[in-house]
Amino acid sequence: MPNPWDIGSALYLRHLGFKALATTSAGFAFSRGRPDAAWAVSSDSMLGHIGEIAGAVDLPVNADFESGYAHEPDGVATNVRFCVNTGVAGLSIEDNTGDRVKPLYDLRLAVDRIKAARAAIDASGTGVLLTARAECYLVGHPEPFKESVRRLQAYADAGADVLYAPGVHQREEIKAIVSEVAPKPVNVLMSSNTGLKVADLADIGVRRISVGSSLARAAWTAFLRAAEMIAKEGSFNCFDGIVPFAEINNFFHGHEASSGR
Repeated sequence: MPNPWDIGSALYLRHLGFKALATTSAGFAFSRGRPDAAWAVSSDSMLGHIGEIAGAVDLPVNADFESGYAHEPDGVATNVRFCVNTGVAGLSIEDNTGDRVKPLYDLRLAVDRIKAARAAIDASGTGVLLTARAECYLVGHPEPFKESVRRLQAYADAGADVLYAPGVHQREEIKAIVSEVAPKPVNVLMSSNTGLKVADLADIGVRRISVGSSLARAAWTAFLRAAEMIAKEGSFNCFDGIVPFAEINNFFHGHEASSGR
C-alpha cells in the first residue's frame, strides 16, 4: 500500500498495479513547503488533500490522519467524520501528542480517542477501516517494543481494525508484534532498506505494508542532488539518465484519454 503525495504519483502507482494506496502527511506537507507536524498543516488543508487523492483513483485509499487533529475524544470523532466524508476506505489515528516533553498520550486517553474514532466510523455506516498507531519507536520511548505491544493490544480492544507500530524494523520484533496482537492484522512501515522484502514480511505474518514518506523523499533526493549540482558546480550532468519528458507526458496524456477528460 504505497504512499503517493499528489495526484500524479497516485495515478502512476495505480498504473503499476497496486491494489490500494495511502496518503502521507509528510509527503503532502513537504509539497506545501511545510514540516510534517499537525500545527504546520491545517486539518482543512489535509482533508482537501485526502479527498483529492481518494477522488483521483478507483482504488481504496487509507488516510494518514495524524492524531485526528484534536486532543480530546470528541474532537477526534468530529474530525474523523469529516475524513470519512472524503471518500477514503480507511484512516489511521496515532497516539503522538506533538509535545516533545510528553510525546505520547496517556494510555487511557489514547484508548478513548480510538473508541471515539470507532464510534464515529460506525455511525457513518461506511465500513471505513480504522488503523491505530502506537508511535513508541518514533518518539524514542525507552522500551518501544514492550510499550507498543501494550498499546496495540489496548487499541485492538477499543475497536481498531488494523494495528501499526511505525519504526519497528527488526525481523524478530515484527514477528513478535504480529504474534502478540493476533488475530488483528498488522501494518509495517518500510522506510529504508532493511533487507526485508514483501515476501519476507508476508512469511512472518504481516498483512499490510506502507512506505510513509519514502517515495516522496526519494523524489526529493533526486531533486536536491540535481539542484545542488547545478547551483554549486554549474553542471548539468545531473540530468543524465533521467526519464524523458515524452514518457511522463504520454503517460498522463493516455490517462486523460482513457478517463474521457
